[in-house]
Amino acid sequence: MEERKQENRRDSEIFFSKAIRAGKRIYYLDVKQGMNDDLYLAITESKRRQVGELPDGRPAYEIEKHKIFLYKEDFQSFRDALAEVIKYVEDHLDAPIEPRPAYVPQHNAEEPSAEQEVKAQDAEAPKDKEENEEESKGFFGKLFG
Repeated sequence: MEERKQENRRDSEIFFSKAIRAGKRIYYLDVKQGMNDDLYLAITESKRRQVGELPDGRPAYEIEKHKIFLYKEDFQSFRDALAEVIKYVEDHLDAPIEPRPAYVPQHNAEEPSAEQEVKAQDAEAPKDKEENEEESKGFFGKLFG
């Protein structure tokens, strides 16, 4: 029975999702529904790691994922703490924060890049003008803006 609960949790429906490209990583912010019908936020960091070579000489990759589950009763304290930490970092930097340069993967053209994975996910849900503006704000702009 415990195995079934874990299986259901992994297959829970995503009600809303945003993907954030960050160099070699992609962060997914997914709103899901728990067993008690409450919505929660699943934050997933996904990154490709080269683990060797295929027989034909192409690099072999493995996807490494790390997840954090944030429940609605913790949203406000998480938001407050994150804002405080970001403000601290911004106040103690010697230079302004520059946007991350575009990541150019060094892989075989046959293998999907992290950016292609995000584009495939983005293609599933059409964006309106407001969503495009939100995406240009960046991760923390979306979270606090």
